[in-house]
Amino acid sequence: MTSLNIQAVIFDMDGVLIDSEPLWQRIEYHVLSALGVPVSIASIQQTTGLRIDQCVDYWYQQFPWPAYDNAKVSQTIIDEVASEIRRSGSAMEGVYEALACCQRLGLKIGLATSSASMIIDAVLDQLALRPYFMAVTSAEALPYGKPHPEVYLNCAKALAVDPRHCLAIEDSFNGLIAARAANMQTLAIPAPEQREEAKWVIAHHRANTLLTLPALLDRLQQSQSLTPN
Repeated sequence: MTSLNIQAVIFDMDGVLIDSEPLWQRIEYHVLSALGVPVSIASIQQTTGLRIDQCVDYWYQQFPWPAYDNAKVSQTIIDEVASEIRRSGSAMEGVYEALACCQRLGLKIGLATSSASMIIDAVLDQLALRPYFMAVTSAEALPYGKPHPEVYLNCAKALAVDPRHCLAIEDSFNGLIAARAANMQTLAIPAPEQREEAKWVIAHHRANTLLTLPALLDRLQQSQSLTPN
């Protein structure tokens, strides 16, 4: 049996570090509805984890509207989300405990997100998280966002850690696909209303909050120490 040898933990941002998914969904709903798109909060959840321009394009393909300007619509959503995060953004349960545990174990810590730099800055500033991360990568300027694995591969490269020795933490199915495609170990923390869905079976590990990460990392560390060279 080969040791997992976890050397780095890479966090997704929205829905993992910050309770922002309902905020994204609400703002996307208002902006898209104003364009005449017949969306609901429930239907918007299917694009969770996608880059915002991919979300806008997805809905345009489903329900085209006149004078389509993806960049303008995307930026409107980004501006409103960033503003709301700076005003009232709050950390998900267990964030600071999880990050402190990673530091205590000497693991490298990365951030791999589909969000734009404006959102990243708002989150890291609002939650005072910037000092924890050794690498921050975004899919903002990449050809493809999640579920493409490039943003995760870029983060592993920036941390100088083989992707096979990274544990990726995701709340979205699109993000989970990206992390699996990058050949990483995965921990899925789905939103409460999605926890019972069968699709999460593809994750190596599942949890309800980040509070369980220290125990998981301890188990993985013990399994590494017990594995013969």
